[in-house]
Amino acid sequence: METHIYSSLALPCSVIAVGAFDGVHRGHQEVIKQAVKRGKFLNAPSLVYTFDPPPRVYFQGAYMLSSIQEKLPKLEVLGVDQVVIARFDHVYAQASAEEFIETLSKLNPLEIIVGEDFRFGRNRDGDIHLLQKYFTVRVIEPVCCSSGNRISSTRIRQLLSRGEVQSSHSLLGWPAGE
Repeated sequence: METHIYSSLALPCSVIAVGAFDGVHRGHQEVIKQAVKRGKFLNAPSLVYTFDPPPRVYFQGAYMLSSIQEKLPKLEVLGVDQVVIARFDHVYAQASAEEFIETLSKLNPLEIIVGEDFRFGRNRDGDIHLLQKYFTVRVIEPVCCSSGNRISSTRIRQLLSRGEVQSSHSLLGWPAGE
């Protein structure tokens, strides 16, 4: 797996999973697995485009479920070919939705795979509908736990804040300590 700090990386083609992927929980894993699967099918490298720190951590001071150093080995286990890490800071946060689309265009995505709640660009102005104007987009439905509740990083943080460590680990889908 090759890792790139956000730059002017250009690829001849790719299948991209985009997201913060904080915790690389079971819902994130489904998005990433689909990118890997589609990349193999389309004979294109799978690429995860992610952020460090995650936007929710940057804007709201949320507890970070996994550092980039913890996230990368998980992405490798999932079979990702390439990772682009965008440093999420004041400058990056000011980028427009159109600038984000231009960045993705340099990676020549055959498909982009995202979760249904994916937003991007300054003030979260960009959404799936805007992305679909420029790219072929696959939207992955939410993954739910056995009780039927949606798995999300926010929910995992809530469980951890209540001391429900075992429940949070079952949603993450990784053995404790990974």
